Amino acid sequence: MTKDQSNNFYRRLRNIEETFLCGREIVNKFPQAKLILLFGQLGAGKTSLVKGIAAELGIAEPITSPTFSLSNHYLDGLTPLIHMDLYRLENVNSANELFLQEEEFAQSINGITVVEWSERLNLKLSEAVKFKIDYLKNDMRSIKHFND
Repeated sequence: MTKDQSNNFYRRLRNIEETFLCGREIVNKFPQAKLILLFGQLGAGKTSLVKGIAAELGIAEPITSPTFSLSNHYLDGLTPLIHMDLYRLENVNSANELFLQEEEFAQSINGITVVEWSERLNLKLSEAVKFKIDYLKNDMRSIKHFND
């Protein structure tokens, strides 16, 4: 995993293990984050990143993609995790409604919400910590923190 030299969070990831470790690092670099929005193409590594986030939160159960269930709740760690995947929700209103329900629940249990396919939302979420994962050459990925 290579880091950029500025104060921005940017990593080049060579494999799934580095993506997992980057997820762990995000929890430590952004300790106040209660809402993490992930952007990136299909297969970019968003779920692998969430696995690292979950591990750092002390969640021992297997993390699976909620592509079909839309949301998975992991409540047994040091901090509860709500993991959402909005890929199948092409209707913005449906995505927004599900997100708002899940985020309200996460807040009620002092949990963290991580949303894959955040592109589906059109809400102003200024409190969110946002990351974009992109493909690079030779099966590498990059992950970058950004603000609107």
